[in-house]
Amino acid sequence: MGYTEPGALMRRRDFIAGLAGLTMAWPLAAQAQQHPPVIGYLDFRSAEATTDRLRGLHRGLKESGFVEGENVTIVYRWAEGHAGQLPGLAADLVRRKVRVIASLGGAPSTLAAKEATKTIPIVFAVPGDPVHLGLVTTLTRPDRNLTGINFLNLEVVAKRLALLHELLPTATRIAVLVNPTNPINAEATVRDSQTAAHSMGLQIKVFNASSSQEIEMAFAAIVAERPDALFVGGDGLFNSRRLQIAILAARHGLPTASTSRDYPASGGLMSYGADVTDAFRHAGVYVGRILKGAKVADLPVLQATKFEFVINYPTARALGITIPPALLARADEVIE
Repeated sequence: MGYTEPGALMRRRDFIAGLAGLTMAWPLAAQAQQHPPVIGYLDFRSAEATTDRLRGLHRGLKESGFVEGENVTIVYRWAEGHAGQLPGLAADLVRRKVRVIASLGGAPSTLAAKEATKTIPIVFAVPGDPVHLGLVTTLTRPDRNLTGINFLNLEVVAKRLALLHELLPTATRIAVLVNPTNPINAEATVRDSQTAAHSMGLQIKVFNASSSQEIEMAFAAIVAERPDALFVGGDGLFNSRRLQIAILAARHGLPTASTSRDYPASGGLMSYGADVTDAFRHAGVYVGRILKGAKVADLPVLQATKFEFVINYPTARALGITIPPALLARADEVIE
């Protein structure tokens, strides 16, 4: 009868115990791998103000293989139009150790996210040059933890004003509404609208508002000046208060031009700017790629290529405006 060395028996026993341990640990490891990653969403506005745009984000995530509630979780943080809340909201997302922050509420929310973390990837959507904003040093290969989409709404201020002038060829005095607490947007809007207005023979007067109450006050001052039209600067506050702006403009018979289709969809006269829902879709694709392991440096900042000119026809009729047929034909959408 043969003999087995005691050491060999112990080794065999340890091996079998190890196998049992691996067998028990494997389901736990699999569960850990299957735990949905968490995205942090940060926005200056309210949830109600971004319903359509969020559809774009979810569409982009789905294109990358992620569906909220199935294999990814999104933690939403809304500033409800109060910029002072953004740093705290961004810090809360960092404490929660989210995998990536989708900061799609413009420059204020993205700057707050940038201050909150130097390591968590941030995907942004901003209306102006991200290099000028200090978000990245180069568009082609971001060297920080931020990348995203520039939807170029600040870059097309002159084009928007030109379309308003074409729609209202006899208008000469234009009121421009900006938010002074968002100085980068405000300064670019004022500068570019003044330059464009000079070339068209228009007169510009700037009015400021940084809250719902100040919008009411600004309209009182605007109406007292009796301008021919109102040019609404691109800003998250104004977007979230677009229905208020549309109602005030209708009450005072004031034609308005703005940045996105949200405004004419709420009753404003016209808009020209990037298709922001499409920009959110691209942001969703980028977020999904990062969740799959892509590095920020390998995701160049995208520039919007899809723009839309939208006219609200009933508003034009109520204001007594006859839309030139050629301009009507060029509109991407006419709201009936």
